[in-house]
Amino acid sequence: MLIVAGHIEVDPGERAAYLEGCRGVVEQARSAAGCWDFALSPDLVEPGRINVYERWERAEDLERFRGSGPTSEQQAAIVGASVARYVISAVEAP
Repeated sequence: MLIVAGHIEVDPGERAAYLEGCRGVVEQARSAAGCWDFALSPDLVEPGRINVYERWERAEDLERFRGSGPTSEQQAAIVGASVARYVISAVEAP
């Protein structure tokens, strides 16, 4: 299993529009083969921060979905990012 997690930063005044522009991506991801979860959400403390959380069955599923990545408009709106991919070898109940 893979988890992609972290955050991206956009202009605080553009965050709502950015997230709305990602609605289709979230819908596509959640219906993609191997996607167990996919979420982009506004941070409760930092006004320009968008939290990223994705959970994938296999790297191949993630790569097939990801393709070329964000659109050029989405990429241009990102002013900062800290996102990493984690390879998970075991899952336990909390």
